Amino acid sequence: MIEPKGRYIKYPQYRKPDADWLEDIPIHWDIAKVKTLLCLEKGQVGEDSINHQLLSLTLGGVIPRNIANGGKLPAEFNTYQVVEPGNLVFCLFDIDETPRTVGHSAHNGMITGAYNVYSTTPKADGKFIFYYFLHIDSFKGLKPYYTGLRKVVRSETFGSIKMPLPPLSEQSLVANFLDHETAKIDILIDKQQKLIKLLKEKRQAVISHAVTKGLNPDAPMKDSGVEWLGEVPEHWDVLEIKRICQVKRGASPRPIDDQKYFDENGKYAWVRIADVSRAGMYLTDTTQRLSDLGSSLSVKLDAGKLFVSIAGTVGKPCLTIDFACIHDGFVYFTSLEINNLFLYFIFEAGEAYKGLGKMGTQLNLNTDTVGEIKIALPPSDEIDNIVKSIESQKYKYQGLVDKAECSINLMHERRTALISAAVTGKIDVRNWQPTQTETPMEASV
Repeated sequence: MIEPKGRYIKYPQYRKPDADWLEDIPIHWDIAKVKTLLCLEKGQVGEDSINHQLLSLTLGGVIPRNIANGGKLPAEFNTYQVVEPGNLVFCLFDIDETPRTVGHSAHNGMITGAYNVYSTTPKADGKFIFYYFLHIDSFKGLKPYYTGLRKVVRSETFGSIKMPLPPLSEQSLVANFLDHETAKIDILIDKQQKLIKLLKEKRQAVISHAVTKGLNPDAPMKDSGVEWLGEVPEHWDVLEIKRICQVKRGASPRPIDDQKYFDENGKYAWVRIADVSRAGMYLTDTTQRLSDLGSSLSVKLDAGKLFVSIAGTVGKPCLTIDFACIHDGFVYFTSLEINNLFLYFIFEAGEAYKGLGKMGTQLNLNTDTVGEIKIALPPSDEIDNIVKSIESQKYKYQGLVDKAECSINLMHERRTALISAAVTGKIDVRNWQPTQTETPMEASV
């Protein structure tokens, strides 16, 4: 139970509802079944789909979807459902994996028939119902009601769910309160997200400058003749990566889904594109390990080795911290006699790929295109100093990013707590009046 803090107070009296899974509610609130509050709409767009905006249910709510952006789309939209402003859209399948089960539409449009579209009865304020099920979403509260392999909550089952219900005027007040308070929190979250983006851009700029210009601002410069490098220190060499090492490709046992190639106790971790996509500088976690047979048919890397993805998250560099095997979606570097962190930072800066190996808008890398990338190479002692400087700068920026991300997480938690407290009657907002000077931090619960 969330205890109210600050300027929020509890209701004067509470009672125990006749639904075991519900906590105490304000004495004047009712308990209602969903089917008395929502009406399932089944209108299809039919041949009029061209006149309907395609909508999607996302973490950001029910939003227009731009068909031109691609993605998986049907050949026709005739069976898509009509959505009107004020409708509630529910995703009542794959409950465990669905990031958002409810959305409140502000748009006219259409949405896939896999979703349930509801209008409200005169007893219900749609926004209050939306916020209540957003609260349910926060702890996957619909899980006890799903059935089957697709984990579907059937319409009949959904309709029988009991929920707390304030008087209609109070529902509207709670909804208005949450609209106002969550909007202020969202503004602060957006500011922190923009700050994180700016910090990451500055970090990349610091790295790019260090690996192309060095640390001495007074060093004589020369034109490198390479677009992404521009001018470089006069005493640096400009050469292709293949001049300082061999670029080789990983390998995979085939067929890759054969269990004989895997062993959870195997010496070598099996590196997938997904593992690298979520990794930072170092590969710290993989989900599979190879058997002796599997590792003998792949490419083995020792700890501290650099490799780069050429599929999926194309161009992302990573360093091993343990024994690992990479498949042919990666390239690696042998006979590299310089500090491999310098080469890592060149790849991390991202500029070296400009104008190289492009097919349409998709970056296309292989051993040849990576080997032909031209870099500026300082003397070895200068390389070590540059690496140390970059690591120090990265540490500073990462600390600022971590602080901003922590702030975002805290605000998300407060947002969720505020919604939960308001729709379950843990706080009394009947005397609430919107003000322009308060902050979301003052509205914490």
